[in-house]
Amino acid sequence: MNRFAFSRAKTVAEAAGAITASVADAMLAKPTADAGSIVAKAGGIDLMDLMKEGLLAPAALVSLGAIPGLADIAVLGDGGLRIGAIATLAQVAEDARVAQHWPALSDAVRLSAGPEIRNVATIGGNLLQRPRCWYFRSEAFHCLRKGGGHCFAIHGESQYHAIFDNQACAIVHPSTPATSLVALGARIELVDGSGATRTPMLEAFLTLPDQDLQRENDLHPSEILTAILLPAPTAMTKMAHLRLSEKQAFDWPLADVTVVLEIDPQGLCRTASIVLGAAAPVPHRAKAAEASLVGRRVDAAAAAAAGKAALDGATPLLKNTYKLPMFEALVGRAIAQAAAR
Repeated sequence: MNRFAFSRAKTVAEAAGAITASVADAMLAKPTADAGSIVAKAGGIDLMDLMKEGLLAPAALVSLGAIPGLADIAVLGDGGLRIGAIATLAQVAEDARVAQHWPALSDAVRLSAGPEIRNVATIGGNLLQRPRCWYFRSEAFHCLRKGGGHCFAIHGESQYHAIFDNQACAIVHPSTPATSLVALGARIELVDGSGATRTPMLEAFLTLPDQDLQRENDLHPSEILTAILLPAPTAMTKMAHLRLSEKQAFDWPLADVTVVLEIDPQGLCRTASIVLGAAAPVPHRAKAAEASLVGRRVDAAAAAAAGKAALDGATPLLKNTYKLPMFEALVGRAIAQAAAR
């Protein structure tokens, strides 16, 4: 690990004004002995991994931990929720309001990592972490995402890689909470060094490889992620999150699914949001499965049909075809669980 300077920002403006690059841009840069990037640090879990792996060598880190209010979780006037970006995963998982009104998010966060990491890792950092692909994480492989000319996973060891949108780069998005947040229609709040704020939909903020091969999102170099904004659920909203992994504790998911339904008093589905995690370079919206539910009574047959429809457009690689029946089953189960709530 290289030597680096360290400072604690007291305000968002101070932090945004000090940083010179996102982590993705800093990894693509070639720092010299007397010049390098200045990047933001939240919990630091992924940041330290990248530095220890020799993939990131910043000149300085600017900590966000001392900025007042950035870890707060608050209900908004319209019934929505504002989650400060440096709220820890443990804070979000243990918040009674999240568990009651947004249980799919509570479950997704509670199943992320282990308790030691959840007590340090932040929700914002979790959304912005870099891919966990073993080729990307190895100095020995100069892959497309690191500015190289080849995705080694497409014809290589693809067991944990994407089954959708994988023609250029086969990573899966590393954040489990992102699956639920996209399904819930979350926005994020971004503030730059001039104080300008933008609040894009999280789904639009996350980028596919055909939009940008080296970055997983549209974070600008001088921006700080300050909050996640959730819309209020309605009286008709029902939701569920399910996942499968090789180990049920402290492991990355092989597949995870969040289902958010609006079911009217007559038992018909008005809207459906079905999002697959560990399936694509971004949380993957199963549009055919969503369309199959709208206007129907959500029963066992509808859930099973939606599970099959969720595989529409899948292009599995040589070693990850096992994910297809896994996602089909998870989608069907998550729909049934959501509808029964």
